[in-house]
Amino acid sequence: MAEKTIHFKIITPEKIVYEDDVDAIYAQGKAGSFGVLPNHIPFMSSLAIDTAKVEKNGETKVFSIIGGAFQFKNNEAIILTEVAECGSDIDTARAQLAKERAEAKIASAETQRDIKLANMALAKAMARLKAASK
Repeated sequence: MAEKTIHFKIITPEKIVYEDDVDAIYAQGKAGSFGVLPNHIPFMSSLAIDTAKVEKNGETKVFSIIGGAFQFKNNEAIILTEVAECGSDIDTARAQLAKERAEAKIASAETQRDIKLANMALAKAMARLKAASK
């Protein structure tokens, strides 16, 4: 009989951010967005700095994901990432300040390295704000 859920974990070096049986997973890979339902074929992807969404019993949780890797096999999925936060736990005022600081750094950047670092900070802040708004 086919499985009806996916056992899913989001893991950072510090802790397991999320672990549960879910109905669906949606994330942003570096090559584009993807979704996984129970009984999907084995699948791996590198992840963009963006969000991941899980659905369970009609409810949705959104997480900010700061890059990493996604793996799915035998109805078990895992995201390994340096940083992940549940959208409901994000301090939006702090994330908005980080976004504004990054935008100011981009405007005043003098080297390609400064621009790259500021763009990375902006992407992280935007992912956090996106997760918090859903």
